[in-house]
Amino acid sequence: MTELPPRKPRPRRTFSVFGDVRRMPSEYEIVTHGQNWTLRQNRASAFEQNPSSAANLWFLTYRDNSPLRATDWDAFRDPDALTYKAYVNLQSDAETTAAGVLEANAAAGADAALEAESVALLGGLLTPSRYLCHGFQQVQAYIGYMAPSSYITNAAGFATADFLRRVTLIAYRTRELQLARPEWGIGTAERVLWEEHDGWQSARKAVEYALASYDWAEAFTALDLVLGPTLDDVLLTQLGQAAKRRGDEETWLLTSFLAEDSRRRGRWSRALADLAVTQRPENRAVLAKWIDRWSVLADEAALGLGQILQRYADVDPAQVAEHAGAARQQFLAGLTDAVGANGSAHAS
Repeated sequence: MTELPPRKPRPRRTFSVFGDVRRMPSEYEIVTHGQNWTLRQNRASAFEQNPSSAANLWFLTYRDNSPLRATDWDAFRDPDALTYKAYVNLQSDAETTAAGVLEANAAAGADAALEAESVALLGGLLTPSRYLCHGFQQVQAYIGYMAPSSYITNAAGFATADFLRRVTLIAYRTRELQLARPEWGIGTAERVLWEEHDGWQSARKAVEYALASYDWAEAFTALDLVLGPTLDDVLLTQLGQAAKRRGDEETWLLTSFLAEDSRRRGRWSRALADLAVTQRPENRAVLAKWIDRWSVLADEAALGLGQILQRYADVDPAQVAEHAGAARQQFLAGLTDAVGANGSAHAS
């Protein structure tokens, strides 16, 4: 009987860097996969220098040896599959929409027609928030820099750009209000409010602690799982609603636009947290500990901002904080074994 020669192995139909897969990678995967040089294969350390150098020890301590671990961080995918091209096109359209609102209201002289209480609300809560958002931007950039996968780095990078967009828009509105209502001190008083006003001090404490959270995963938990969902509810959702009740449609619209960036950040952040607990169930306890710790700071910050809303929008600070805590609780639901009444998580 004649033996048939062995079959030649079928050539792979896709990129070998993705492993033995039988599908064509998406454009998103092609331009994102393996782009973090500090995670290159067969590396002795993050950087090509002495493994005991300060930079290599930093990455070893705060990324590679983080308590939050996964079998394969490269399995993470941004639910929105954003690439640089897709992000630029998305935000170009968003900026066009925001610019249309700004131009229409400027042409109508809307700032000059605002009620005194509305101007006070913006000067007390909106314009000083650029300091908080800039701190968030720095934390988000650090998360992306330290992340253990280029998929996470890219998602965090686009979120960093979102915070820059937010700071820029707030600064633009600050200047508009300064020109239209110079008697209110808008544009000059924000730093004093940020550094000394009782209502801002808990938020300032929270972001400064987040800036000093060196473990990449704790910084991610602090900002993207706790502080962001909590304080965005106050500074975007509740502020926008309070402004609308006073006839300030412009602020309501602009905060609604910025809230879409916040929701997009929430989608990939929750997807990343879900991946971590799916791949390694022990991560539930790690996240629970951090969520517990940061929820206390988030609730204190929301209550402080609620005091500012009380003064200018006649709302109960406790209800502001409760609403923000409920928003966080809804965002975290199901991530850990149990979620406490204050939105903090506990592993069983």
